[in-house]
Amino acid sequence: MLLNKIQAQLDFHQKNLKEKTRRKYIEPPFSVLDTKLKSWQERRNIWYQLGIQSELGRGKEYTGYNSFGDWIIQKGWTEKGSFVGQEKKLKTSIFDPVLCELMYEWFCPKNGAVLDPFAGGSVRGIVSSALDRPYLGIDLNEYQIVSNRQQAKQILKKKIPKWIIGDSETVLDKINKKFDFIFSCPPYFNLEVYTNEEEDLSNMSDENFVNKYHSIIQKSVSKLKENSFAAFVVGEVRNKNGFYKKLVYHTIDGFEKAGCNFYNDIILLRPVANAAMRIPTQFPNRRKVVRIHQNILIFYKGEKQENIGDRFEFTKSTTKYHNSGDHEP
Repeated sequence: MLLNKIQAQLDFHQKNLKEKTRRKYIEPPFSVLDTKLKSWQERRNIWYQLGIQSELGRGKEYTGYNSFGDWIIQKGWTEKGSFVGQEKKLKTSIFDPVLCELMYEWFCPKNGAVLDPFAGGSVRGIVSSALDRPYLGIDLNEYQIVSNRQQAKQILKKKIPKWIIGDSETVLDKINKKFDFIFSCPPYFNLEVYTNEEEDLSNMSDENFVNKYHSIIQKSVSKLKENSFAAFVVGEVRNKNGFYKKLVYHTIDGFEKAGCNFYNDIILLRPVANAAMRIPTQFPNRRKVVRIHQNILIFYKGEKQENIGDRFEFTKSTTKYHNSGDHEP
């Protein structure tokens, strides 16, 4: 079976990494993760051998890239879009499977259930199930979910992730189950338009977006077990006047209002790719730096921090937990 072969390759790759820390944790658990590193790219290529095609559910009408290499959808455009004054045939990217692997291994116990209120493509679900974490994803885009299910059946054969078509704000009210981890990547306001549904956050005004976003976060957290983690991958986008809309802030605010503590802030460095081409249009006249990272915001539901690692087999440590003033524990 292909999945068994890939899992064997992943194990072999990890055991043969040069640094002891990487052999234990896959990547060092630092506050910066660099997707450009050779070890990261090697591991991502192994995952890609599964044949994950998360972009298949996004339809055929794209306008171009956003800041992170994803499709922006808008009617009336073909697969050739205008980008920095040039006509280019666009290539899509998919959510990084290595990032998924790290988040599940670091923050979700083995066999722990994963909730994804902004499911989007298939990657987070397929990787979760491949790593023995039952997954539930919710998304408004029926075409995307149908594609996800088809891919999962082809790749996994069994232990299929569960995807629900619908509005998370409504669907979460009907779910009685508790989860061990929340992992998602929400819409970046209206940077990308995903569907024409009125309930879609990407179709809303900024004020309505924040209100509904906070509601979905609150309902998601209500389904999270005590002493468990949540992780959202977010970035910043600018309004029509060129100022940040503060998605990072609104995410932190939403989780804290829902009763979680802000626990870790990780910078995810992305390939420079076309970023250099944006410098002439962003920096000389307006002094806007070109953004080449995303924020991985980690939250913790609960107050008890001692022995958190006991739930994670490969991260157990005999080091006694301590909190020494200004130093991080």
